[in-house]
Amino acid sequence: MEREEYGYDERTAAETARDAAPRRRGAPAATPPGGRRGAAGDSGPAADDTGAAGGSAARLDLFTGDRVLWIIVAALAVISVLVVYSSTAKMAYDAHTARTTAHFLRQQLMILAASLVVMFAVQKINCRIYNYFARPVYFLSVLLTVAVYFIGATTNGAARWIPLGPFQFQPSEALKVATVLFLAQQLAGRQSKIDKIRIVPTWRFWTWRSSPAQRKIWREGTWPILMPVVVSCLVIFPAHTSSAVLVAMASWVMMLIGRVRFGELMKLVGWGVAAIAVVMTLNLGRSETAEGRVSTWIHLWTSSQVDKPIEHLTDTERSMIAIHNGGILGEGAGQSAMRVEMIHPESDYAYAFFVEEYGLLLAVVLLMLYLWIFFRAIEIFRRCGTAFPGLLVLGLALLITCQALLHVMVTVNLIPETGQTLPLISRGGSSTLFTTIALGMILSVSRQNDEQSHDRPRAETLYER
Repeated sequence: MEREEYGYDERTAAETARDAAPRRRGAPAATPPGGRRGAAGDSGPAADDTGAAGGSAARLDLFTGDRVLWIIVAALAVISVLVVYSSTAKMAYDAHTARTTAHFLRQQLMILAASLVVMFAVQKINCRIYNYFARPVYFLSVLLTVAVYFIGATTNGAARWIPLGPFQFQPSEALKVATVLFLAQQLAGRQSKIDKIRIVPTWRFWTWRSSPAQRKIWREGTWPILMPVVVSCLVIFPAHTSSAVLVAMASWVMMLIGRVRFGELMKLVGWGVAAIAVVMTLNLGRSETAEGRVSTWIHLWTSSQVDKPIEHLTDTERSMIAIHNGGILGEGAGQSAMRVEMIHPESDYAYAFFVEEYGLLLAVVLLMLYLWIFFRAIEIFRRCGTAFPGLLVLGLALLITCQALLHVMVTVNLIPETGQTLPLISRGGSSTLFTTIALGMILSVSRQNDEQSHDRPRAETLYER
C-alpha cells in the first residue's frame, strides 16, 4: 500500500514539474497519458502548421537540385513540342503516308514524357552509384554500338539504329554519355598523381614493348585514361563522324580540367591531326561523305549561288533562306514556307526552322539557354570539391552545349553539315532520352551539393598536389 502511494506521488510530481517547465519555442506540447492532445492551447495550430510545412516540402522535393536548370529543361521541352508539331507537316501530308501532324505530336509528347520520367528518377540517385556502374555501362554501350554494324538499320548509307519493335535505339547516344562517365571515374581516381602521369606514348611504336618507360606510360596513362576515349571514337566514327569528333573534343576538355599535363594534351592534338590525315588518305569510314560535305561547304563560300534553281539548293542553303525569311520577329507559328523544301526541318535543321517561325530575337534566347546550361554546370562544378562529380557535370554539359553549337553553326554555314540534332528539341527518341539522362545526372550532383551529402575522398580533390 505504501509502494502504491509512493508511485502515485512520484508520477504526480513528475507531471507537475513537466508542465511547469518552460517550453522551447515551436516545440510541440506534451501528449497526455490518453494519447490525445487537448483541444485547448496552441497544440492544434502547431500541428496544422507542421503538416502544411511537411506537405510543402514533399511537393517541392520532386524538383531538387538547380532550379534554374529545371526551368531551362521545361522551356526546351515546350519549344520541342512547338517545333516538331509544325515542322512535321511535310511528312504528315505526304501522299504516301496516312499520318497527320497529330501523330507526330503524340509521338513527341510520349518521348518527352518518358524521358522526363527517367530524368526525375536519375536525379534522385547518389552520384557515387554512377561511379560504381561506370565501367559496365561503358563496355555495354561499346558492345551495342559495335552490334549496330551487324544487326542495325541503315539509313542514308550509315548503320546507326537497332530496331526495337516500333522504336529505334541509337547506341552511340548512350556511348557518348558512358564515355564521359567512365573518363570522369578514371581521372578522379588519379588526382593525387595526375600531373605526373604521361598518357601519350611515343610515335616510335616499336619501342612500346621493349622500353620500360613506354610500358609504364601504357600501364598508368594510355590504357586507363586515353584508350576508352579512343575506342569510343573508333566505334562511333564509321556511322557518325561528327559524334566521334564531339566525344573527342569533350574528352580533351575534361582532361584539361582534370589536370592532365598540358604537354600531353598538345601531343593528343598532334595525334588527332595525323589520324584525320590517315583517314582521309585511306578513305576510311564515311570519309567520302565528309569530303563531299566539306567540298560543298567550300563551294558555298567561294561561288555565287544567286541564280541556282531552288531544286538544286542544298539543305544548308535552304536553312539560310529560312533564317532570312524569319527576320527579327519571324513569320509566326505554323507559317514556315521552307519546311516543305528542307529534308529534315524537324531534326538536322530545327534551329533554322525555329528562326523562320519565331524570329532572330527568340532564336538568340534559345541559344542562350544552351549556353546557360554550361554556365550552371560551371557553378555546380565549383561547389563539388571532389573530382568525380565535378568532372562528370562539366563533361555532360560540354556534350549538350557543344552539340547545340555544332547544330547552329551548320544552319548558318559556319561549318560543313554534321547531322547533329538540337538537344531536347529535335525529333528523335534516343537523343532526347540520353540528353535527359545527362541532365538528370547534373541535377543529381547539384542536389547533393545542396544537401552536402557528397563523399569527399582526399585522393579525389581537384586541388591535390
